[in-house]
Amino acid sequence: MISKYINNANFDETGFSYTLSLISGKHKMVILYCLMEFEVVRFNELKRYLKSITDKTLSSNLKELEEDRLIIRKEYPQIPPKVEYSLSDRGKSLMEVLDQLCIWGEKNRE
Repeated sequence: MISKYINNANFDETGFSYTLSLISGKHKMVILYCLMEFEVVRFNELKRYLKSITDKTLSSNLKELEEDRLIIRKEYPQIPPKVEYSLSDRGKSLMEVLDQLCIWGEKNRE
């Protein structure tokens, strides 16, 4: 079935390539999974969940996910600043795909 999507002459123009570009990297899928599990999460909660990620890396991943409209960043006008992240509707639709990856992993874990 996947060959139907990647048989194009230019792999970069396929839907498969586009989807991979949105979730590529070491942390993006974990961030999305965390938002799926906990719905609304603050920066420091994500950092604790991801353990070894730097502030800069987490910040850039969140900005990219927001630019790709997979997450929503909600900033509250208060001191100290409060920012919460959640999945957008577009991000929620991607969770169906990531959920299937989890199911496959559980069934095929050795």
